[in-house]
Amino acid sequence: MSGPLVSIPVGVIVERSKGATPWAEFYWRAVSVLPGQPATAAWTKLSDDGERISFYAGTAEVQLYPTETGFYRDNLQSGAPSFWVALRPVEADPPYMVSVVTADPNEGESLTETVTDLVEQVPMPLTIQQVVAAFVAEHHVEQPFVKRKRDRADPEALARRSRGDDFE
Repeated sequence: MSGPLVSIPVGVIVERSKGATPWAEFYWRAVSVLPGQPATAAWTKLSDDGERISFYAGTAEVQLYPTETGFYRDNLQSGAPSFWVALRPVEADPPYMVSVVTADPNEGESLTETVTDLVEQVPMPLTIQQVVAAFVAEHHVEQPFVKRKRDRADPEALARRSRGDDFE
């Protein structure tokens, strides 16, 4: 696969709320993505209402590849264009770092295969939707569907053989 043609810097907002079980003191999740790279230090507290605390977790680069335009298009046409944000646990405080932010739904789904990362689907800001739509319009090449033909079955392949046929 070729490299990304466009990288879009985004800021990630996460929320920490009190855990609902005795096994988890806090529940962390990504809640939104901001266009651009804010001039704020990572893990700056943004709000605290006593129940939930919001943090600016840092920046990430959303990378757009020309080979994935069909997936970006499907995301934009879904009715709720989204980003998938993965937070990776670290042995520090705060306990997570922004790992990946993607506009590709297939990549977003594959991020959920790891059991350690927290993956959330968050709304894609309108200004970034426009950038992604322009990228799709410029680089998308429709791939025609080609139905594969099955190989002709060999009717003798599963036929019973007599014992003598094995030693010829």
